[in-house]
Amino acid sequence: MQNLETNRLILRNFTATDAVGLLEYTANPRVNCFMDQRISTLEDAAAEVTKRSSDDAHIAVCLKDSNELIGELFGMREGRDTDTDTDKDSNSDTYSIGWNFNGRFEGKGYASESASAFIEHLFMEQGIRRLYAYVEDDNFRSQKLCEKLGMRREGLFLEFISFVKNEDGTPKYENTYQYALLKKEWLAQRELQK
Repeated sequence: MQNLETNRLILRNFTATDAVGLLEYTANPRVNCFMDQRISTLEDAAAEVTKRSSDDAHIAVCLKDSNELIGELFGMREGRDTDTDTDKDSNSDTYSIGWNFNGRFEGKGYASESASAFIEHLFMEQGIRRLYAYVEDDNFRSQKLCEKLGMRREGLFLEFISFVKNEDGTPKYENTYQYALLKKEWLAQRELQK
């Protein structure tokens, strides 16, 4: 992907120098949806950044002044076959987005700054018509971020997905909200902000 810059951040593909930063926020995931992506060694983190370096679905979010990795944005055009990593319908105009940030950088507005730039890129450069995000009902920070980004809550899926197990070994199902934003809604919100 082309690099995107904001006032304080650079959004770019992952590079080998990102391994330590990736390990820092993936070693102990703070929300259940990232448990299956847990990385526990620097060697595994190095392998993962190598894999992600050629994958535009994962975008490194870095501080502009130091190039330090502070988190990531990720997304996928709807219709993408995750088994073969190819587009079933490359003309799809719907895109799923998400984020995962290092807790050490929380509360500074980096998530909203980077996600806003990513959303603008998707709508204005990639021709996306509709974005959506899934957020667990106990992930209040991501819910707040969706709302700050102008996304609307479309619905709640009860016991939608399981990322972890209960103490007895049975799946623990998560209640999950879906947030969405249409390009025309985003454009109207931008007009109001002028």
